[in-house]
Amino acid sequence: MEPDRDRRPFFIFLLIALLIICVGLFTPIREKLEIRIDGLKSRLFYMHSDPANTMFVPGQSGATADAIIEATISQYITEVSPTETPLPSPTATQLQITEEPTATEIPTNTPEPTATPEPLPNRYNILGVKYETQHGIWNYCAPTNLSMTMTYWGWKGQRTDIGPKVKPFEKDKNVMFYELADYVTENSDLRAVHRSGGTSELLKRLIIHDYPVLIEKGAFMQEVSGRYSWMGHYNVVTGYDDETEEWTVQDSYYNADYKVSYETLEEEWQSFNHQFMVVYPGNFEGAVYSILGPYTNNNWAKQNALRMADAQIEAAETPEEYFYAYFNRGSAQVDLSDFYGAAQSYDMAYTYYPDIETNRRPYRIVWYQTGPYYAYYYSGRYYDVISLAETTLASTGEPYLEETHYWRAMAYNALGEIEKAHEDLEMCVDLHPGFTACESLLYELGY
Repeated sequence: MEPDRDRRPFFIFLLIALLIICVGLFTPIREKLEIRIDGLKSRLFYMHSDPANTMFVPGQSGATADAIIEATISQYITEVSPTETPLPSPTATQLQITEEPTATEIPTNTPEPTATPEPLPNRYNILGVKYETQHGIWNYCAPTNLSMTMTYWGWKGQRTDIGPKVKPFEKDKNVMFYELADYVTENSDLRAVHRSGGTSELLKRLIIHDYPVLIEKGAFMQEVSGRYSWMGHYNVVTGYDDETEEWTVQDSYYNADYKVSYETLEEEWQSFNHQFMVVYPGNFEGAVYSILGPYTNNNWAKQNALRMADAQIEAAETPEEYFYAYFNRGSAQVDLSDFYGAAQSYDMAYTYYPDIETNRRPYRIVWYQTGPYYAYYYSGRYYDVISLAETTLASTGEPYLEETHYWRAMAYNALGEIEKAHEDLEMCVDLHPGFTACESLLYELGY
């Protein structure tokens, strides 16, 4: 009996080894196990912390920001020899930004519709979009929806071709629209146009000409922990019906031909400043631009998004509506390089945030939309950049947000705290190898 007992550890080790091999061989089993582990970790996180109660409070005054910029400029000037010609610097740009912003004029060459648009049918559905689910791989919403959009045009790849490119670290919590557009142009013969300030009529016009439209929206969805909360989500819009007032979307989380009411999609889409992207073959570019009309001019689209945000502010009645409206205004101003004005708009948005019902607070919003970092950084409010980054990182049990680490590094660098900047940049490139902005700043700092 004694020898049998001595061999127990060997058999236990063998069973564990076989289990690991099996899990490694059967990827779906491993992925399901990882999702269950993530759910458990998420539940433990929420037991000790509710991210909805973690709030960013803008605290750096304009005067403080001006003082920081002035001190930085003075230091730069004294370090340059009088006989040398100073090179352009980011701080010189920031000095201009401290002046009172002026409204950006709409360019005179903006294309305007010259004819009455063709009437829209009461309903229409695009056929031939191959539905894909995002399930089975953690947080694969963006690669899956882009794959659906590209395979419609004959692309032969799949979501697992896109994922490693747009989110090399599998736990990356978000993929930006520009990353999806870059993937299209760099890895296929297709083209992509991304704009903000879209409208339901524009969606319909693209759909009736058989162009699926990729949008990003904010929806209340079930987390791996089991609770429901606001998060960003991509949809491919493929149809509409005016009689039932419903959109047809290919929802990678739910199912194919998923129905969403006009009212719901408008509310969800608004929280992402009505952003959209159209993928198309290069020889269709003229037809796409004809449908887009003035949206062909990206500056016009940015101005239109600003006008829409102003209208949203006028129509707002609840703290939640005011928050999104001012946030959208800030994002539109960032797109127009009015960083000082954008900072003021974001400040206003965050004054309404505490009055939003706790279970409806979009605490993840800066995971997906980094406009506030641009606004506060380029208006010299470095401490607000750091505070916002720390609040954002505190909203997740796993700080896998490379953009947040990048912007905190930028702020630390501007304040002369090089070692802290270095730590954030190292985290950034660990999370997203090849992230150009982080790699460039590391090089500038001598690492």
